Amino acid sequence: MTDQIQDWKELAAQLRVDSIRCTTAAGSGHPTSSMSAADLLSVLLAKYLKYDWDNPKHPNNDHLIFSKGHACPLLYSAYKAVGAITDQEFLTLRQLGSRLEGHPNPHTLPWVDVATGSLGQGLPIGVGVALDGKYVDKLPFRVWVLLGDSEMAEGSVWEAFDKASYYKLNNLIAIIDVNRLGQRGETDLGWNTDAYAARATAFGWHAIVLDGQSVEEVDAAYAEALTQTDKPTVLIAKTKKGAGVSFLADHDGWHGKALNADQAKDAIAELGGERHILINVAKPEELKPAAGITEQPLKLPVYEAGTKEATRKAYGDALVAIGASRADVVVLDGEVSNSTHADEFKKAYPDRFFEMFIAEQQLVSAAAGFGVRKKKAFASTFAAFFTRAYDQVRMGAISNSTIKLVGSHAGVSIGEDGPSQMALEDLASFRAVFGSTVLYPSDANQTGHLVDLLADQPGISYMRTTREKTPIIYAPDEKFHIGGSKVVKQSDSDQVTVVGAGITLHEAIKAHATLAAEGINIRVIDLYSVKPVDKEGLIAAASATGNKVIVVEDHWPEGGLGDAVLDAFADLGDKSPVVVKLAVRIMPGSGKPFELLNAAGIDADHIVKAVKELL
Repeated sequence: MTDQIQDWKELAAQLRVDSIRCTTAAGSGHPTSSMSAADLLSVLLAKYLKYDWDNPKHPNNDHLIFSKGHACPLLYSAYKAVGAITDQEFLTLRQLGSRLEGHPNPHTLPWVDVATGSLGQGLPIGVGVALDGKYVDKLPFRVWVLLGDSEMAEGSVWEAFDKASYYKLNNLIAIIDVNRLGQRGETDLGWNTDAYAARATAFGWHAIVLDGQSVEEVDAAYAEALTQTDKPTVLIAKTKKGAGVSFLADHDGWHGKALNADQAKDAIAELGGERHILINVAKPEELKPAAGITEQPLKLPVYEAGTKEATRKAYGDALVAIGASRADVVVLDGEVSNSTHADEFKKAYPDRFFEMFIAEQQLVSAAAGFGVRKKKAFASTFAAFFTRAYDQVRMGAISNSTIKLVGSHAGVSIGEDGPSQMALEDLASFRAVFGSTVLYPSDANQTGHLVDLLADQPGISYMRTTREKTPIIYAPDEKFHIGGSKVVKQSDSDQVTVVGAGITLHEAIKAHATLAAEGINIRVIDLYSVKPVDKEGLIAAASATGNKVIVVEDHWPEGGLGDAVLDAFADLGDKSPVVVKLAVRIMPGSGKPFELLNAAGIDADHIVKAVKELL
C-alpha cells in the first residue's frame, strides 16, 4: 500500500509539472486551477477509472467530464500519462490547429464527451449520461464529473443535484475541487466545506468531505462512493489553488496566468522535476446494453383531409410511431407533456421517457448527455422557456451534440395566456445556433414526416409546433425534406409570392381565396424548413411573380421567417425582389387567437391588404 500511495503522489506531481509545462509553452492557460485537482485525478486514473483509450466509444467506458473546463491542462496531462497523446503534441496547447484547445472539445479529441468552459454545465450533462446508463442501456459504467467551486453558484448545477437525486443516480459521482479562489478572489463559500455538504445532503446526495490533497483520503472517498446503491455521491475536496508550489499555493492573482520560463523552472524544481510516468488504466468489462424493444417498421399516424389537428398533438403521435421503430429514441419534457403531447410517448414507452420538471437547463443538458450515449433524444417544453437554456443549446453546438428540441405554444396564436407564454424570438435564436436545423410544420401529416427526419438529423435541431388545431392540407404520403419548401397555391398568373409557415400559412391560404375572388392571384409558399432555407425554390417563386414577395410570420420581425427569406436573396444584388415583412410589431396581450393575429397585423385580412398595396 505504501508503494501505491507513493506512486499516486508521483503521478500527481507529474500532472502538476505538466500543467505548468504546457501552459508556459502556450503563454496562457490555467495551471493553478489544474494543480489543485491533481491528487483527485491521480487516484482516479490509477485505481478507479475504467476506460479503453484505444476505443473511446466503448459502451462500457466510464465517462470523465471536466465541468471546470479551464482546468484542461490537467486533463491533457492525464492524456499524456495514459499514452493517448505524445509529449510533443502535449506542448502544442492553445496553438492554432492543435487538438488541445483552451477548453476541451470533442470536435478535436475523441476522449472528450462534451465541450465545457461555460461553467455549470458538466454535471447536468453527466445526469443525462448517468440516466442512460442506469435506465436505458443498464450498464455499470460510472460518470465522474470534476467541478470547480466557483461554478457551484450556477443554478444549473442545483437543477442537476435535484434531478440526480430524484432518479437515484448512484452511478454519478461529482467531485468539487474546493480550492477557495475564483477568478477575482475568494468564492462565496470559500473553504466552508460543511456548507457544501449540508446543501448536497439536503438535495438527497451522499456527501463526503475530505482533504483533496491527501491521496489516502481521496482513495477512501472514491471507495465509499462506489458502495452507494440509491444516491449520487459528491466529494467535497478541500484543496489549494497552485498546490505543490510555495509561491503559487493559495495565492490570489494567479487565475488564468501562465508562469514565465524562470517561474516555471523554479516551480518544476520544487515539484521534484519532470517525470514521464505512463500508467495503465483498467479497461471496462465487455457487457452488452440491455435489450430494447423489437423494432417495428415505421408507421406514421394519418390525418384525414378536411379535418383539423394541432401540430403539437401530431408531434406526440409521431413520437409514439418513431419509438416503435427505433429503440434508441428517448423523450424528455419539462413538466408540460400534456400540452406538448410528449405524454403520448410516455404512455407508450414509460421506460424511455424522462421528466425533467420545470428545469429547462437540465432538460437540454440531459438531452445532450443522452446524445453522448448515441441516443436520439427529443426534448420538449413551451418554446418560450427554451430561452432559459440558451447557453446549454449554444454549448451543445460547440460539443457537436445531437439533440432534438421541440417548442410548442409559439407566437400570439396561443391566445389568452398572454405574452409571457408566447415565443416570439425562438426562430431567431435557434437560427443563430451554429449548424442548427429549424423546422416549422403547418399540418399534422407534415409534422409526422418532419419528426421522422429529425430523428436522423445531426446537430442541434429545433421544431416549432402550434397550439391551435389547423386544417390538414397534405396527403399522408406527401414527401418533405430538410431544406425544402412547398408551393401550396399557384397559377400561371400569380402576381405576388406570399411565404408563411405554421399558423400564418393557413392565413395566407385564406388570403389566397379572398384575392382570387377579386381576380388577383398569388403564389403561396409553405416554408416549413426555416434553416436550411430553400433558396432555389424562393428565388424561382419570386422570379415567377414579378419579384414581389410578402413574408408573414407569428414572430418578431427580427431574425425569423422574414430574415430567412431575405438571406435566400442576399446574393442577388440589384436583382433581389421587393420583400415586405408582416410580423408581430406590438407587445401582445391576452385575447382570442384570431383577435391577436388581427391585432398583430398577420391575419388573412392584413395579407390581402399588403398584397394590394404592393401591387
